[in-house]
Amino acid sequence: MTKSELIEVVAQEANLTKGRAELVINTIFESMVEALQRGEGIEIRGFGSFTVRQYKSYEGRNPRTGEPVHVAPKRLPFFKVGKDLRQRVNGERGEGDDDDDDDDDDDDGPRRESTKPRAAGGGTAPKPATRSDGGVTEDVI
Repeated sequence: MTKSELIEVVAQEANLTKGRAELVINTIFESMVEALQRGEGIEIRGFGSFTVRQYKSYEGRNPRTGEPVHVAPKRLPFFKVGKDLRQRVNGERGEGDDDDDDDDDDDDGPRRESTKPRAAGGGTAPKPATRSDGGVTEDVI
């Protein structure tokens, strides 16, 4: 999909003129570029995140001649795909699913308990373990 095709889709979906849709798209892209220039990350839940990675200078080689070439330090944008986008591209989820969470808060499996010790007097007390008949186990009492 090209930028002009994206503008057409936005214009149709939002019932805007192509000029207005182009302004919206350009504003979004320019805001993203400015944020990355400032070193900020961009997170779009369910889609992915953009960050800037910094690379140090190094001595490379010209593949044609084999001559050593100095490569200056640089900053490059990096995109990490979100869970929802990855699943939708792979056909694992339908478009109608509204679960935008990127984290594993769904009930799709058993939860792991934290192995960190609790601070004394802080946090919430663990729930007592119960037996199948509804009573509390002896080790909790």
